[in-house]
Amino acid sequence: MRPLPVPPAAMDDETDRPATARDRLLQAAAALFYDHGIAGTGIDAIVARAGVAKKSLYNNFASKADLVNQYLEARHAEWLGLYTRRARAAEAPLDQVLAVFDAYRDHAEFAYEHGFRGCGLLNAAAELAAGDIGRQAVRRHKEEVEALLAAPLVGLAGGDAARAARLAKQLAFLLEGAMARAGLEGESRLMLDARAMAEEMVKNMMADAGAGAGCGA
Repeated sequence: MRPLPVPPAAMDDETDRPATARDRLLQAAAALFYDHGIAGTGIDAIVARAGVAKKSLYNNFASKADLVNQYLEARHAEWLGLYTRRARAAEAPLDQVLAVFDAYRDHAEFAYEHGFRGCGLLNAAAELAAGDIGRQAVRRHKEEVEALLAAPLVGLAGGDAARAARLAKQLAFLLEGAMARAGLEGESRLMLDARAMAEEMVKNMMADAGAGAGCGA
């Protein structure tokens, strides 16, 4: 997911407050982790990009692992912000489902320094050991995405929560596959294809649910 650029005037973009050393370190780490991987990014590179002393890193983060975990939480919050903006404009339940795909596409279309490389959370999780708390954070993110897909689907499935959950899982798999392929291609075109497939799948479920309701009438 998108690495945050260091604000050119050392200011926080949303609040216009001076960026703290912690802000600068997290922004620097985000850019470097996304472009070069966690293992490929050393502490010296992070502090150099942030323009702070190495002591500042350990004053703000207990360890590199702590910095990684904070990065993952920031990426999750960033995506949720994109989704929230999309969801606010989505009035119909179908549009609310597609808002999830739109938010991922928004992430893919950010101006990355060295190109789009797919989901930054999954890229990071692939480097972490099984059981690492960072991997657990990524899992929670993906589970939340699936829940966001499932919520509006219940009504579209005629109240069949089990069917809605099954389709939500299928859409989540479609979303992850599209992000992986889009990351390989370095652009977001496949996310539009995935969105169209998702819309067709949901409409098919809606039609089936309507037919079932008619048969039971």
